[in-house]
Amino acid sequence: MNRQKIANIIDRKSHSNWICTAYDWFMVSTILISLLPLMVMKSHKVFWYTELGSTLVFIIDYLLRWGTADIRNDNRKSAFLTYPFSLMAIIDLLSILPAITLLNPAFKLFRFVRLLRLTRVLKIFGISSKVRLFMSILYKERQVLSSVLVLALLYIFVTALILFNVEPHINPYTGQQTFHSFFDALYWATVTLTTVGYGDMCPATDVGRFVSMLSSLFGIAVIALPSGVITASYLDELRRKRDR
Repeated sequence: MNRQKIANIIDRKSHSNWICTAYDWFMVSTILISLLPLMVMKSHKVFWYTELGSTLVFIIDYLLRWGTADIRNDNRKSAFLTYPFSLMAIIDLLSILPAITLLNPAFKLFRFVRLLRLTRVLKIFGISSKVRLFMSILYKERQVLSSVLVLALLYIFVTALILFNVEPHINPYTGQQTFHSFFDALYWATVTLTTVGYGDMCPATDVGRFVSMLSSLFGIAVIALPSGVITASYLDELRRKRDR
């Protein structure tokens, strides 16, 4: 197989589309399998072979992309030299580094970088254009969304400040500290505003409970407003596309 065919497969320009799809699925599977050691508490010899095999695949993929960089960029010879300094090339290189855990476990966390490689294969699910559309909607409505975010953060800070000062140091119902620090109050305010309400922290005073009720009602509006704005803008974009 010559370099042109390899470049076509990598860029999904092959005449045999199933080859491109199979290549993408293979890379997705390899990335997910390489993350298995992070999902279990105990190490096993099988994971050593998994790490070795996935690293070899990543190295081959990195070399193929580097070797066809000039072809994939309109035969620009300089692309071969500049490719290692591109963002995705750096991500690819970092995803190879976890293999050094065989020598030093400190590099183990670099496995998380492999998740970024999945951005290459978003097109396998046909959602890359949808993602671009969604990002354009967020950018278009950035003023409204940022205003809601600032309002929510301000409300969280104020309610946390109120509760931190009005609640007793020791909760009379549980016999434990109500808030160990102001960060605990911020955590409570955030959980209450989002209407999650884990229940691990709860106010004991009437003022605290009244603020909690307001936060729950206000949280419904804060969550509903961005959803409505994004949905309306998304429908407008789809309507424009149909009109075109």
